[in-house]
Amino acid sequence: MLTLILLTIAGSVIAAVVGTYWYSMKTPMGRLHMRYVGFDTLSPSEQQAKMKEAGPKMPKMYAAQFALSLLTSGFVVGVITTSVENGLPFSMAIVFPIIAWVCFVVPTIGSAILWGNCDPAIAWKKFFSDIGCVLVTIILIALMTGLFV
Repeated sequence: MLTLILLTIAGSVIAAVVGTYWYSMKTPMGRLHMRYVGFDTLSPSEQQAKMKEAGPKMPKMYAAQFALSLLTSGFVVGVITTSVENGLPFSMAIVFPIIAWVCFVVPTIGSAILWGNCDPAIAWKKFFSDIGCVLVTIILIALMTGLFV
């Protein structure tokens, strides 16, 4: 049980690292995200003001995101661990979280972009960027779990 908890926490750390890098301004996905939220239309002084305004909220936002990542990580760790312990090869066990991604994450993100206030010029790019981030996170958590089960 302790192993599952530690793997879940480690998976949440993986999710935080992937998300932080994925949406950083150093990546095309991060620049796309900033365009999505309208940050690219602000002047440098307005950008600085927004960043300063958001500063005090960031620890709470990161903590909330970490808690949400615990749910994803716990699911992936639980499915992989249970599957492998019941005799399923890891190569087959990794399929279950990917199916869950296709059936739940992809439609949820698609609906959010479809019904949200997304610029149609970037909607498909934003869709593939967001689902890609979650898929990479799920696969990395699964691979990490596979090392310990």
